[in-house]
Amino acid sequence: MLAQLTDLPGFEHSIPVDLSIPLPTENQGATDALTMTADIAQAAIDQLDVLSGYILVFAVAFLVTVLVTPLVRKLALANGIVDHPSEARKIHKAPVAYLGGVAVYLGIMGGLIFSYVGTEVTGLIDYHPMSTEHMTDGLYHPIVPFWIALGMTSIVLVGLLDDITGIPPRVKLGGQLVAAAALALGNVGINVAAGVLIPTLGRLLHNPELIYQIPLPMAVPGFGSSIELDLIYWAGTGIIAIFVLGACNASNFLDGLDGLLTGVTSIAMAGLLAIALTLAVMDDGAFDGPRIIFGLAVLGACLGFLPHNFNPASIFLGDTGSLLLGYCSAVMILSLGDTGKTWLVAAGLIIYAIPIIDTALAIVRRKLAGKKMSDPDADHLHHMLKRAFGVKGAVFTLYGIGIVFGLLGVMLSYFRGRLIYALVLLIASYIGVYAIKVARQSQLVLEANAAKPRKGSKGAEPESNPENPADAIPKADPSIVPGES
Repeated sequence: MLAQLTDLPGFEHSIPVDLSIPLPTENQGATDALTMTADIAQAAIDQLDVLSGYILVFAVAFLVTVLVTPLVRKLALANGIVDHPSEARKIHKAPVAYLGGVAVYLGIMGGLIFSYVGTEVTGLIDYHPMSTEHMTDGLYHPIVPFWIALGMTSIVLVGLLDDITGIPPRVKLGGQLVAAAALALGNVGINVAAGVLIPTLGRLLHNPELIYQIPLPMAVPGFGSSIELDLIYWAGTGIIAIFVLGACNASNFLDGLDGLLTGVTSIAMAGLLAIALTLAVMDDGAFDGPRIIFGLAVLGACLGFLPHNFNPASIFLGDTGSLLLGYCSAVMILSLGDTGKTWLVAAGLIIYAIPIIDTALAIVRRKLAGKKMSDPDADHLHHMLKRAFGVKGAVFTLYGIGIVFGLLGVMLSYFRGRLIYALVLLIASYIGVYAIKVARQSQLVLEANAAKPRKGSKGAEPESNPENPADAIPKADPSIVPGES
């Protein structure tokens, strides 16, 4: 049945309305709002229930780190492994111990070992309910893959060598590639490529699996008469390498103020854990439990180290810690795409936005200045903020920005992405343009001074302008005595 809304004020034309469909009333709108609020509250309760089952992992990692850090500091001082303030861009005035990354590594490993023991000792971990298809052999709860711990160890070894003796960049790069290879062997992050390639290239080539058999001219022992080419696996391996190399070096760039990288990583890890808990409530896949365990171990270790590292710091992360935290961030972000949900990987990258933005700006800035990427400078985001607000003010400002990006990333996992992407683009663009402008301020002034205004234009100087600026100053009349009128 149709009716015409002609008698209502504000309607100049007849608008047909199907009255067979019940129109929402004010009470119905309130009911829908209450229902949505109740659903959100229930989801939060479910997430807290899941979190409480694994919280002892966080406690162990926190306690190990907070207690071991002073011992590591004494070891560093006894062996002369300290950072001397030999460069103007460094803020500390006295030598500060390195090797803080070792304490963080021990804390994370403590949390992981506790989780391994928890699979054998009942009561240590209360695993969330999951379907048998996601359990190992249909009976056992999945554990954090040993390949992740192997990658951590590779990162820590090269970082430790660099902190103690100093090693060439290519050696550090090799250690990071070993860590990336370990993740690929453990199938951690490979499925990120599946979420991108299957609906695109797989559909185009009419081969969703993207596996091809390449025939050989003769049978080869161990291979047979053909070689299998898995495009998804090799593309995933490349993505893992990019993520690990990018995150390790981005975190290393950001580690420039007391407590900055540790706090920013803690905030990012909290946001990534929020998404991980949502996936666990949904029973998304076999990696739900290991993802939460690993995230809690990293968060606990960071917060255990932060009191020692906050300004004034008694110990620094060093390359050992900065590379390690970058690697751990990459692992968590990649793990969000374990079942092919690539938009969650995008959400993870937004949560990790501060190191990404800082690194991108460093690349642009050094390219414009004609410098090498390895050349240090004092124009990172934290350096600019330090000059304006001091060390603690700069750190807290970046904490706040990190919280904003963390909330946007978590919101992306719940709501439509266009608005979130637009907000991220807006914020990142403002930060980028302002940072580049400040970093190039002296060059911009030189360019402006070198510009010659067009003759007759508003800003043009008069033609009688003398070559010597001092000659333009009017000469005082000696007959005039100052103060007389």
